[in-house]
Amino acid sequence: MTNAEAFEQAANVLVGGVDSPVRAWKAVGGTPRFFVRGEGAYLEDVEGRRYVDYVCSWGPMILGHGRPEVVEAVCETARKTLSFGAPSPLETELAERIRSFFPTMEKIRFVTSGTEATMTALRLARGTTGRPLVVKFAGCYHGHHDGMLVAAGSGALTLGTPDSPGVPEEVARCTLVLPYNDIEAVETAFQKQGREIAAVIVEPWAGNMGLVPPLPGFLESLREITSRHGALLVFDEVITGFRPAEGGVQQKMGLTPDLTCLGKIIGGGLPVGAVGGRGEIMNHLAPLGPVYQAGTLAGNPVAMASGLATLEVLSRSDLRRQLDHQAAFFETGLVETARHCGIPLSVTRLGSVLGLFFSSSLPRNLDEVRATKANLYPAFFHGMAERGHLFAPSAFEATFVSLAHDEKILRSTLDAAREVFASLAERRA
Repeated sequence: MTNAEAFEQAANVLVGGVDSPVRAWKAVGGTPRFFVRGEGAYLEDVEGRRYVDYVCSWGPMILGHGRPEVVEAVCETARKTLSFGAPSPLETELAERIRSFFPTMEKIRFVTSGTEATMTALRLARGTTGRPLVVKFAGCYHGHHDGMLVAAGSGALTLGTPDSPGVPEEVARCTLVLPYNDIEAVETAFQKQGREIAAVIVEPWAGNMGLVPPLPGFLESLREITSRHGALLVFDEVITGFRPAEGGVQQKMGLTPDLTCLGKIIGGGLPVGAVGGRGEIMNHLAPLGPVYQAGTLAGNPVAMASGLATLEVLSRSDLRRQLDHQAAFFETGLVETARHCGIPLSVTRLGSVLGLFFSSSLPRNLDEVRATKANLYPAFFHGMAERGHLFAPSAFEATFVSLAHDEKILRSTLDAAREVFASLAERRA
């Protein structure tokens, strides 16, 4: 079977042939690859072709595909059960492990996705404060629940439909959308409507518009403003959690959000999300409080075991240093290779996550991201894929490095990038 045949077959039964929009490759064109196997830093498609994988399932494969410790933990648990729908000691064990890394998460509620985590956090913020409004930032993506599909990033931005039909205006009006890194806009919003704002939710590094870092003082000011006005500060660390440090951006920068949302890595490749925060806030959730949230597969034992095994490996400081070194090597190599070929490329890096921008300067917000030469990205994407190196099929997504991406593999990718950048330079000449 070819990828084209697999896509045609899928389109007969799946909407658009995919189960998540960005997978359709509409932002870059061409036929999506259908994969049958992952091993280490590689993926294999239905045609038997191998690719070095820099998508890493959009982040959770931080150890690489098929890490033996994780596979063993999953198989051992699956032999006992696939689901209880009842409490399991594994939930407690993973929650304790997460809290040891994220002490701001005094109490934790597991869910099955990052979307559920942010949805629960915002419902909890509204229920705790008794206020209706939430502040988010343009280009930050917090899942596809109605209130967050307002100037959304990631997949919605890729398709050019940042505001989705099906979201009632009444719901959208409960979300205030401000420019990322614009603290004056935040001050103005609170001056006008501070008594109605329940929470500010933010990706501390905006990972859904290519990985845009916060300006100095931006996150600290959010903490001060929300505290002053009695609103909650919610960090969406679904992408950034465990990448720059075990405790995410908040540990690296010494910040204390009221609520934190996690996902991706804490499932080790299986569907898991979590929301956590101070006990007096979290205790508003049912069954202790009136804010309702539930999930049949929340705390699924197989997913818990996968997450525990993943975090156990990540807790080894020698491996974390190795991962950071590999990502730094890749960052430097990409910048130098592009510069040598005369291609404008700026790269941001947060631990083992990278953002690639075809621009001579780093963007600070969504408008500046859109102004970069994103038109170069499709050619870069296809040039790399043809050479066996798979990046995200969208210029607005991040690039992920795993422990399995050793220096030999990274050098092979940089060699391919040199050829692609040279080709791009010829087209621009």
